[in-house]
Amino acid sequence: MLSVYFQGVALGVALILPLGPQNAFVLNQGIRQQYHLMTAALCTLSDIILISAGVFGGSALLNQSPLLLNLVTWGGVAFLLWYGWGALRAAISADISLASTQLKQQSRWRIIATLVAVTWLNPHVYLDTFVVLGSLGGQLPPEARRWFALGTASASFLWFFSLALLAAWLSPRLSTVGAQRIINLFVGVVMWFIAFKLALQALTGFY
Repeated sequence: MLSVYFQGVALGVALILPLGPQNAFVLNQGIRQQYHLMTAALCTLSDIILISAGVFGGSALLNQSPLLLNLVTWGGVAFLLWYGWGALRAAISADISLASTQLKQQSRWRIIATLVAVTWLNPHVYLDTFVVLGSLGGQLPPEARRWFALGTASASFLWFFSLALLAAWLSPRLSTVGAQRIINLFVGVVMWFIAFKLALQALTGFY
């Protein structure tokens, strides 16, 4: 069963490495050193729930409901555009240090709400966990399926906590005004790119 476990780890790493809303949010919280470990833990917990749902049968729900997939997609597009605009506005702010201070004053519950939106309104999360992992894991015997799910969940745990801790460690270098402008600009562009890509996929009917 170890081979199945490491297969899950490898696939989990391949799916989670590309920069997306979750990774960008964890990175930013790590740089700010504000609830970054809580953020990593909640991302991991969300992934465990989604991976389990996908591998143990949830993929059929998404595959059989184009309407549900479209609702998730357009909700995600709207959120990514809003999130990207916030990052771009911070990047071009005349006083980025003031903008960063205001961001640091966010409450724990606002951070949790944003994280929930970043994770659960991102259609790629469902495509990765329900369609990709669900279709592969669903073909395995019940015992092997559990090891496969554990492997992909382990990849999420290691990645999110490593990203949060590394960002916090590099925080003194990444908290400068110049670095913050570049990071916010990069995050904003990436969020808008993902949003437009999702919108194009929804309009053409291709996922």
